[in-house]
Amino acid sequence: MTPPAVGQCREFSLPWQEGGIEGFVVATSTGHYAYLNRCPHTGAPLNWQPEQFLNFDNDMIQCALHGALFRIEDGHCLHGPCQGQALQALPLRYEQGQLVIELEKNKQKDSMC
Repeated sequence: MTPPAVGQCREFSLPWQEGGIEGFVVATSTGHYAYLNRCPHTGAPLNWQPEQFLNFDNDMIQCALHGALFRIEDGHCLHGPCQGQALQALPLRYEQGQLVIELEKNKQKDSMC
């Protein structure tokens, strides 16, 4: 996938095993971070609208359901009912100017995006 610009997010869906993976990438001045689009408290999607995952100040990931705030760099919840828990990070790498999510399946890596 093409990397989002700094301060922006990009959603993605990947086929995986019996279902799929819904995730998103956040771009900051220090890098790109990928997470499952799932709140650790309820399992609900984090965004209200497509590609809208950040709080008003664009410095934290915010759960649209109950307002929990997560650090972008590690997905750790700093405020809300899931305080102390974290978003599930997805392995991310660059390849020829594109972001690639690498999922491990039966000790064999599948590259997607």
